[in-house]
Amino acid sequence: MLNKDLYSNMYNPDVLSTLANLSNDEVFTPPEIANQMLDLLPGDLWSNPEATFLDPACKSGVFLREIAKRLIDGLKDEIPDLQERLDHIFHNQLYGIAITELTSLLSRRSIYGSKYPNSIFSFSTFDNPVGNIKYNIIEHTWEGNRCKYCGASKSEYKRSDELETHAYEFIHRKKPEEIFNMKFDVIIGNPPYQLDTGGYGRQAKPIYHLFVEQAKKLNPRYLSMIIPSRWFAGGMGLDDFRDTMISDNRISHLVDYANAKDCFPFNSISGGVCYFLWSREYSGECTVTNINGSNESTAIRRLDEFPVLVRYNESVDIIHKVLSLDEENIIEYVSSLTPYGLPTNYRGKATRSSDQDLILHTSAGTSYISRDEISKGFDTLDKYKVMVSKTSSEHAGEPGRDGKFRVMTSSMKVLSPGEVCTHSYFVVGNFNNETEANNLLLYLKSRFVRFLILQSMSSINLSKNVFTFVPIQDFSKPWTDEELYKKYGLNQEEIDFIESMIKPME
Repeated sequence: MLNKDLYSNMYNPDVLSTLANLSNDEVFTPPEIANQMLDLLPGDLWSNPEATFLDPACKSGVFLREIAKRLIDGLKDEIPDLQERLDHIFHNQLYGIAITELTSLLSRRSIYGSKYPNSIFSFSTFDNPVGNIKYNIIEHTWEGNRCKYCGASKSEYKRSDELETHAYEFIHRKKPEEIFNMKFDVIIGNPPYQLDTGGYGRQAKPIYHLFVEQAKKLNPRYLSMIIPSRWFAGGMGLDDFRDTMISDNRISHLVDYANAKDCFPFNSISGGVCYFLWSREYSGECTVTNINGSNESTAIRRLDEFPVLVRYNESVDIIHKVLSLDEENIIEYVSSLTPYGLPTNYRGKATRSSDQDLILHTSAGTSYISRDEISKGFDTLDKYKVMVSKTSSEHAGEPGRDGKFRVMTSSMKVLSPGEVCTHSYFVVGNFNNETEANNLLLYLKSRFVRFLILQSMSSINLSKNVFTFVPIQDFSKPWTDEELYKKYGLNQEEIDFIESMIKPME
């Protein structure tokens, strides 16, 4: 006989909470986060026997399990008999697409009580071994060396039958509506975040945005997904996705965790994570909630107010004050990420072979290089400039234990004429005298500037775009934070916010 408190009593401790603590690129969602996302949906869904739900990236089955718990309670009056209610919910309302064969079994076990729902152990018996949780082995569709759907590298993902291809069915279908041949009221989930591209340094290609875009094609009433926040600033194939998201006034709620560990305690996800609610019938401003440790703030605002999505609500008025002076942007002073055409692993020579050799700065230290080996950056070659690490100070873009950011590393330094660097760094400035370069260095070390850079950062890596909000100053004089606060008319509350976020730098 089925226990009426089936879903409230059988997990002790909750196995899905345990799984959510495992470190994996395909991050498992803690039940409490799944429920916070479900809380954004209108309450009348849980008493609607016609409402349908799809998780297009099932891993643990947590979303469908928590939906089932709500429906079991919400449909008591509509369908009083528990077994009849379970049969209706599992057969007609809940659907999932697993990302691997293993997660299909795990999801079915979480939802049906049995990894094979045609067994006697299933809470509701199906006439097939998969129920409504599908998993089909899908092959990539190669165009040259890449999959035309997800961009996977052929050298990495053209595999033998016994290995996972990571060709996720939901994003490898031209017509995703054909998977179940039905429409859904709610699409919700936590998609895989990235694929290894097999490129230099084995950089990963984001794919989570493909799940969001594919879900929109199904035109559900509601769409909610939890994804990395790196799209806020774009980059790595995310520029179009960012532009589409910030201009979509159907996004009614956005909840953002600057430190992913506040959401996934045992996972470091560069740039943090967020979840959103997209509502087909909604049109208006977005309720944005920032969570950073114990600090939480909520504001209703437009997402497309700036070229990038500014993460912190308190930052918006500060940026308005900075931009109101309509000054030239310091991006004009910033080099490309390979300022002199030298790769990260280039090490140069241990000793000079000519008086014309240049001093080379690498991540391994200082060496020498012939002028003939420089292929770009000639305009700053014989000028004073500031060298900046392309890697930010914080691991995975996360704040320190005190909740504060340093943003830029202490390796910043002034380079004299005849000094260059590898791809590990970029350079800012182009001066004829050392004084101006030193003043620029002090400016970059200020809390004010590092705070503005933080607003455009979405990962551990720095680029030219992180200087989007940083204005140029008169570098014939040094600048202090106090002078900058006064120049831009910041009030004490705004100053306190900046200094609560940014660590001082020597």
